Amino acid sequence: MILHADAALLVADKPAGLPTVPGRPVELHDCLWQRVRTQYADALVVHRLDMATSGLVLFARGIEAQRALGRAFAQREVDKRYEAIVAGTLAADSGEIDLPLAADWPNRPRQKVDREHGKPSLTRWRVIAREGGRTRLALEPLTGRSHQLRVHLAAIGHPIVGDALYAPPEIARGAPRLLLHACALAFAHPEGGQRVQFASATPF
Repeated sequence: MILHADAALLVADKPAGLPTVPGRPVELHDCLWQRVRTQYADALVVHRLDMATSGLVLFARGIEAQRALGRAFAQREVDKRYEAIVAGTLAADSGEIDLPLAADWPNRPRQKVDREHGKPSLTRWRVIAREGGRTRLALEPLTGRSHQLRVHLAAIGHPIVGDALYAPPEIARGAPRLLLHACALAFAHPEGGQRVQFASATPF
């Protein structure tokens, strides 16, 4: 589960279905952070993945590293790459989704496209393969909104297969899990500033 550890940070590979941090229901108290802390008690949360999403999660070791890494995320200095399988066949080979997002308060935790009150949200996508009525995509979120990739892809008519929140029932039931994986992270190391990158093979 832990792919890398040094004096400043840890990189873990989260399985689908495990929360990054503790949830409110008792059954969600088991989480990636707690598991990491059994080996590294000084691990601190820097960012999160949705419970249904698998892949790379970065933790800081100590408050100074947490501040530096948190700043890097806030200033969009962390390159994040995902892979997903979506419903339907995209005609173009690449593109961008530029749709503002906001919380759908009556239907939390859902998010929604909100052109009046939403925060700017931008996703780049590229086709990896077209697979019999589905499309495998490489995704790069240039902003870090909650559920951004899931909402953006659903909004253009290509929801992620297995998405119980945003896909129609037949597409939500099309896989035993959400087919979304955080496959790559790259950023400046908080000690020394050298560029580091980490990768995780997509499990679907």
